[in-house]
Amino acid sequence: MASIRFSVVFFLVSSLYFAPPSSCAGKVTLSLYYETLCPYCSNFIVNYLPKIFDDGLISVVDLELVPYGNARIGPNGTISCQHGRYECLLNTVEACAISAFPDMQVYFKFIYCVEQLVYEHKYMEWESCFPKTGLDSQAIVDCYNSGYGQKLELQFAAQTAALQPPHTYVPWVVVDGQPLYDDYTNFEAYICKAYDGSLPNACGGLAPQKVQVSDESQGCHVSEMIQSPVMEEREAKINMLL
Repeated sequence: MASIRFSVVFFLVSSLYFAPPSSCAGKVTLSLYYETLCPYCSNFIVNYLPKIFDDGLISVVDLELVPYGNARIGPNGTISCQHGRYECLLNTVEACAISAFPDMQVYFKFIYCVEQLVYEHKYMEWESCFPKTGLDSQAIVDCYNSGYGQKLELQFAAQTAALQPPHTYVPWVVVDGQPLYDDYTNFEAYICKAYDGSLPNACGGLAPQKVQVSDESQGCHVSEMIQSPVMEEREAKINMLL
């Protein structure tokens, strides 16, 4: 009986110490700090970020989207966005989507739809993403109408302000706390490098490039405030709330 008990204990201890690495590996955090009307951000979300879903790399990734970007908070707590009021509207809408639909693949489907319209210069049609994705608009309406979306944006503002090093443009892509700077479109290679388990097939042949820090980075810079007269003339309203 004693030998049987010893065998069981030895098996349990062995399982803890000699389990394959893939079972112990933690996911890699991929964070995207962005703003909804920045063309570089929409390009990244539409043409690059979906790769992790297409090739299965999402299985080792915790994706974090932070829709705030280069916005600024005024003395009275109001938020001014780089591309005008409509960007503030869509930043809040996407923040509400992240909150309302906890399943990352669900809210990403909606955000992808909105950003594709931005990419195609048709962002005023963003509400069409509800029927396109089959998602209920009421959750977004309630979030926006109640002021909770504004609170989410203030939380994202604090999170963005806490970045070290501080972001200088968006999209600002970070893998496990390390910004990728100009090599952000090569983000999958950094995910594979950071992952400490058995590498997924998608990692084959990927390699990070030398990180570049340039004043001419492909992004919307913090120092630039761009407000189109057309955007400024339009009140940031959601038609379905009227």
